[in-house]
Amino acid sequence: MTPRRMSTVIRELRGAKGLTQMQLAKRAKVTQGYISQVETGTIQDIGAKVAVRLAKALGVPVTRLLE
Repeated sequence: MTPRRMSTVIRELRGAKGLTQMQLAKRAKVTQGYISQVETGTIQDIGAKVAVRLAKALGVPVTRLLE
């Protein structure tokens, strides 16, 4: 998956859930700045542990982030 695709998936899922970046960050136990950087593609490799936390916070399987 390209970093741009993952950033789009995360941003779209967050929007569909009606979450702000801050709300998602709190749920995933990362900073709002980190979410912003992921969504803009600045951070390209989020790592497995963070991917699992983001997926859980978004209520989707981790594989959904990797489509």
